[in-house]
Amino acid sequence: MKVLIVEDEGIAADRLIQLLEQLDASIEVVEHLDSVKSVVEWFESHATPDLAFFDIQLADGLSFEVFEQVEVRCPIIFTTAYDQYAIEAFKVNSIDYLLKPMVEADLQRALDKFQKQKQPAQNVDVSTLMKLMQQQTKSYKERFVIKVGEHLKSVLTEDVEIFLSENKATYLLSKDNKRFIIDFTLDQIQEAIDPKSFFRINRKYLIHIDGIKDIITYSNSRLKLELHHFNADDLIVSREKVAQFKEWLDR
Repeated sequence: MKVLIVEDEGIAADRLIQLLEQLDASIEVVEHLDSVKSVVEWFESHATPDLAFFDIQLADGLSFEVFEQVEVRCPIIFTTAYDQYAIEAFKVNSIDYLLKPMVEADLQRALDKFQKQKQPAQNVDVSTLMKLMQQQTKSYKERFVIKVGEHLKSVLTEDVEIFLSENKATYLLSKDNKRFIIDFTLDQIQEAIDPKSFFRINRKYLIHIDGIKDIITYSNSRLKLELHHFNADDLIVSREKVAQFKEWLDR
């Protein structure tokens, strides 16, 4: 059985090769590659292997990018250090996976599954996987440094109830009901903070999920919100965002 290994960590690659040799003497590792570019070039000029092991994070990007540039016909077993949330994507797309650090029993189980199935590679939903992995790897802004008179104050993002735009300025209202002006636009803030915790209900307001006190059905299929501290007549979830807002609440 001819096997391709795509892994940018030398120690991890050596460990995988060693385990494969121990588990099945018929396995031949035909190549060890460490970048998206080298994998694409390899598939363009070599015969398709029987099986490939793909690390997710390579030297020059995510291995999912390979599928956007070249046709991969062989079955893939991903190796990953990411958590269960990301792994669900592989299950949906019928792709097997191994968690790092590699365990012999897990590798044997994956090889057994491959031998039983002996089927061509499944179509990979690259856009979904890329989006999911970017969510996993992206770091979000954890605090805002604010000037208060001659002093600087640090406010944790998790302690914010709402960001709001008012009179061409942007404000932060903390969960202890303190308001500060900040040097960001709502668009900039929305890009910088965790979308699991914050939602842009309309052009003026970006709210934290813990800041919501009540949700009331409103005219024209909209929703009106009441927060613990900040309240206004236009705290309205626009009609086109209601479905997305409900999905966000239910995560």
